Amino acid sequence: MLVTFSTPAHGDVTMFGDVALQLLKMMGRDDTVPSAMYAEDVQAALERLQRALDSGQSEPDPDMAEEDEDDAEPVSTSRRALPLIELLEAAVRDNSAVMWESNK
Repeated sequence: MLVTFSTPAHGDVTMFGDVALQLLKMMGRDDTVPSAMYAEDVQAALERLQRALDSGQSEPDPDMAEEDEDDAEPVSTSRRALPLIELLEAAVRDNSAVMWESNK
């Protein structure tokens, strides 16, 4: 499953479902897809996500590493979150809601 985040203030961000659900939980949201948050809730969700990432919950997930690339470094959750953080920051600046839906 893929999850696409969207807001009128930024281009869409699509990510793998397991990563998207993890980031939603870090933002204090449930893992319901599709769903949305009001513009006034975006700042708090962004702050919560950044606190979670800063507290060390962003360690690389060994299950997300490419199985056929033994030498590859796993990608940290904080790096995977960057496009979503940019989207949330744009939504805060524009006072826009954020929506997300699954693309199967």
